[in-house]
Amino acid sequence: MKILTPKTIAEVTGGEYIGTDADCDNPVMGAVRDNRDVKPGNLFVCIQGARVDGHTFANSAFESGAACCLAEKRIPDAKGPYVIVDSTLEAIKKLGGYYRSLFDIPVIGITGSVGKTTAKEIIAAVLSAKFNVLKTEMNMNNELGVPLTLLSLTEKHEAAVIEMGISDFGEMSRLAEMARPDIFIMTKIGYSHIVELGDLQGVLKAKTEAFAYMKSTGIAVLNGDDELLLGYDPKMQKITFGLEDHNDVRAINVHTKNVDSFEFDIISEKGRFHVTLPAYGSHLAALAPAAVIAGQLLGMTDEEICRGFLLYAPVEGRSVVTKPNGITLIDDCYNANPNSVKAALTSITALSGRRVAILGDMFNLGDHTKQMHKEVGEFAARSGLEVLICQGELAGLIYEGYLSAGGDVAYHYPLMPELIAEISKLIKKGDTVLVKASRGMHFEQILPVISRSPAAEKTE
Repeated sequence: MKILTPKTIAEVTGGEYIGTDADCDNPVMGAVRDNRDVKPGNLFVCIQGARVDGHTFANSAFESGAACCLAEKRIPDAKGPYVIVDSTLEAIKKLGGYYRSLFDIPVIGITGSVGKTTAKEIIAAVLSAKFNVLKTEMNMNNELGVPLTLLSLTEKHEAAVIEMGISDFGEMSRLAEMARPDIFIMTKIGYSHIVELGDLQGVLKAKTEAFAYMKSTGIAVLNGDDELLLGYDPKMQKITFGLEDHNDVRAINVHTKNVDSFEFDIISEKGRFHVTLPAYGSHLAALAPAAVIAGQLLGMTDEEICRGFLLYAPVEGRSVVTKPNGITLIDDCYNANPNSVKAALTSITALSGRRVAILGDMFNLGDHTKQMHKEVGEFAARSGLEVLICQGELAGLIYEGYLSAGGDVAYHYPLMPELIAEISKLIKKGDTVLVKASRGMHFEQILPVISRSPAAEKTE
C-alpha cells in the first residue's frame, strides 16, 4: 500500500517535523485544505488566505481525524503532528509530484480554453466503464487543486484524469511537472486569460508547456478543428479529433434526440460505431472523439466505450437542464468566453420552443473585449435566437451587436436587480432558456428566480 507519513512529508518538502517519535510514521492518506472535509488519516494543509488563516483550524482538523498538518508556523497546543515549511503551497506541489511518481498508471491531462471540464467528465465517464478512475473534482484544476487531486490516488485506481487550468505563463509547466501526463488532451485555443497571455499564440504557448514534461512515448491528443492545434507539432505522437473530415477520429451525423440526449457516429481508421450521449448540447459532440481516443489507447472495445458514454452526467453550472413549470432551463452559468457562448447558442437553436438566451459580461478579454462582445451578439442574431436578454455593462455590446445584425426581440439591463425584477415579464411557459455569463457575474442567482416565476405558467 502506498502511503505517506509525517516523516516522509518532512523529507520530501524539506520541512521540520514537529511531534512525537511515535507519530512520525503514522500513515497519511489524502489531503484537504478545508477542515470541514477532513477524513481520518488525511493531511490538512494550512493555507494563509487574505481573510482566513487555515492554521486556526488545525486542531479542529486533528479532532476530525487528521493524521498530520502542513503548516507555515507553529501551531499552539497542537493535538497532533505537523510539518513546518516555508510555503504550504510550494510544499504541497512537491508532495503531489512525489506521490504521483509512486503510481504506474496512465495519467491523462486535459486543458483548453473551452470545454476542458466537460471533456474531463466525458473522458472519465468513458474510462470508468472499464477502469477505476480518479478524476479532478469540481474546479480543482489549479496549482493547489492538482496536487490535492494527485494525493487522492490509491492502489485501487487504474487511471487518472486530471484537469489542468492556467491563467499565465509558467503555470502549465508547474502543473505538468506534478502530473506527468502520459496522454495530454487539448480541447481548444480561445480567448481566455488573454490579458495575461496576450493573444491566441500566447495561449497556445502557455498551454503547450506541458509537453516538455512528458515522456517520449507520450501522446498528444489535439482538437484538429482548431487551426492552431492542427498545425502544432508536439514532438511526439499526435492524434487529432473533432468534427472535420481531416481528423484521425471524428464525430459525424450529429442528431439531437431531445434536450436530454443526442446521437452521433464515431469514425476512425479502426472503424465506425454509433454513440448516444445523455446530455444537452450537440456541441459536445466535438469533444466526444477525444474520449474515444483515450479509451482506445487504454485498450477499450467499442462496446465498452459506448457504455461509458451513457455514464456521463453534466457538472453543476455546465449545460445542466431542468424543466421548472413548463420551461426548459439550461444552466450554463459557471463561466463564459466567446467560444463557449457561441457553442451554447448553436445548441439551443436546435431545440424546440421559443429560444431565449440570458447573457452577461465576459471577462479577461483584454483589448478584444468590445469586439468580442459585439461579435457574440451578431452571432446570436445569425443563429436564429428569438429573444436575447443581456445584463451587465459589457453585455450592452452583445445587445447592440444582436440588433445591428438583424436580431428582433432584445433587452438590456445594466444592473442585476433590474433584470430580476423584470424576468417574470420576459419568460413564458414553453420557452427554452439559456443562462450564461462569466463566473464573476453571479448569474446563478437568476436560476431560482426563473424557476419560481409566475410567468412560467403563462403562455402566448
